[in-house]
Amino acid sequence: MQNIEKIKNIIFDFGGVVLNIDYQLTVEAFKEIGFDNLENLYSKASQNQLFDNLEIGLITPQEFRDGIRKISKRNFSDERIDYAWNKIILDLPEKRILLLIELKTKYRTYLLSNTNKIHYDIYFTYLQKYGYKYFNEIFEKAYFSHEIKMRKPNKEIFEFVLAEQQIIPEETLFIDDSIQHINAAENLGIVTHHLTNNEDITDLFDKEFRLII
Repeated sequence: MQNIEKIKNIIFDFGGVVLNIDYQLTVEAFKEIGFDNLENLYSKASQNQLFDNLEIGLITPQEFRDGIRKISKRNFSDERIDYAWNKIILDLPEKRILLLIELKTKYRTYLLSNTNKIHYDIYFTYLQKYGYKYFNEIFEKAYFSHEIKMRKPNKEIFEFVLAEQQIIPEETLFIDDSIQHINAAENLGIVTHHLTNNEDITDLFDKEFRLII
């Protein structure tokens, strides 16, 4: 990692970095209700346009559910679709929340998440568990793809955050678990760290909350 001493800003991904998720659990849950080939349409590496459209707010949750019924050729109830769709969400470890609260006092910190309205509503139950109501209590600003109508790895979403916050790429660290997102950020001069399966964001900082990557 180059120029860590220059880092003033940190942009965190959410799912797979702050929040524990498992794509396979959603794939398996859809199989249980009779949709067998979701893994060909939805994964960490790539996804069908239906999922992209939900993530950038081009369609509503109800239109997404209708799309699932159309693709699967099955008349699933809204509740069964939501049950399977939300299986991806695991837990939000307290140690990461505590880390983020400390980091906010030392860096300008941001959240940049590809997500959707259905999952977004679930996230708040995890915040409330730790006594928070809003993501902006934990980060200086939280950006969600379905709200800003852009998603990673498109360069426009990174340019939007940099411009709105008036931060410099070379002074900004982006932490994400998807290599395609990392590559897009690097192309704009942003310093990056690709979080792997055997890493936790708490491993990236010392006891004084200084970067050690």
